[in-house]
Amino acid sequence: MNEHVQTAKIEPPLFNPLAPEFIRDPYPSYERLRTTDPMHVTPFGMFLASRHAEASLVLRDKRFGKDYVERSIRRYGPKIMEEPVFRSMSHWMLQQDPPDHTRLRGLVVKAFTARRVEDMIICDMLGIPAEHREVFYTSSRNGGRLLDPVPLTRAEIDEANTGNIAAKMYFQQLFELRRRNPGDDLTTQLVHAEEDGSKLSNEELTANIILLFGAGHETTVNLIGNGLLALHRNPDQLALLKANPALITNAIEEFLRYDSSVQLTGRVALEDIDDLGGKKIPKGESVLCLLGSANHDPAVYPDRPERLDITRPNVKPLSFGGGIHFCLGAQLARIEAEIAISTLLRRLPDLRLDDAENPEWRPTFVLRGLKHLPASWG
Repeated sequence: MNEHVQTAKIEPPLFNPLAPEFIRDPYPSYERLRTTDPMHVTPFGMFLASRHAEASLVLRDKRFGKDYVERSIRRYGPKIMEEPVFRSMSHWMLQQDPPDHTRLRGLVVKAFTARRVEDMIICDMLGIPAEHREVFYTSSRNGGRLLDPVPLTRAEIDEANTGNIAAKMYFQQLFELRRRNPGDDLTTQLVHAEEDGSKLSNEELTANIILLFGAGHETTVNLIGNGLLALHRNPDQLALLKANPALITNAIEEFLRYDSSVQLTGRVALEDIDDLGGKKIPKGESVLCLLGSANHDPAVYPDRPERLDITRPNVKPLSFGGGIHFCLGAQLARIEAEIAISTLLRRLPDLRLDDAENPEWRPTFVLRGLKHLPASWG
């Protein structure tokens, strides 16, 4: 009996997203979840959808929504919305349900026309002056922990509040600048939308610019880094892409599938759900869609999903989410990654990664990316 108790103790949890070995390589854990408990319930009472079928359904089904304020109160208690960073996040269109989501997204979508996307990267798009950009890159890189499905400590909330207040102060000044000197950028358009019959409150304006900056910078940086790492860990694929640069468009889809820079997105059941992957989901409960796991589901990718294959046919990664929250910047991210990786391979054909086996990952799970990726050439 004692022996049995001891073995039970060392059985690793099925899902421990901030464990170093999980952050280094989450895919074996995902495979275990998909095969043994595809609708796993976490210690925090959330349902984890690890297969493609359930994850893609939840993203598109109108019976699921965001319900951000209620969800945060359930996790942290009734005073959580007094914290500046949570208050700000509650205005993100990413966290909104219709009709607010529809209104906010409608305003922002106008600025994401194909022409704009083709000739801008994220700072140009938002109208952030060149001399201010470095500060932003640093602050957006530190925000990823807010999205992890493990509650924040008091110290982490304090740190996030500080960053949020600094960003708000910065953007208030940028809005004033753009009111006086309008530019051909998204911030100018949104400032005018705000003034045009108060379609957008100042708080909503600030929160969504912060969201667009974080979403537009951090995830794309990670897509480029994760893609380069995958190529150098798979020299046959790197050689294939160098020999045939036209494969880059499909290669980007495969990078998105193979090691997504966004690993998870969540929804809340807006009504009782009788059967999702064999489980009942009561109204108000959260379902976390493991995008990285769905992207490796052999039901959708029967030909060795754990392998990088830049010629893989019919790659349709869930990395940009789905349904009404499908990533606004999906096209922008693809173009940025395509330009960055193609240019590197063309200009630095002998680029080598210093340590492709043991790179240093950032200690966050939802936004998956490297701290740095040292390389040499010449």
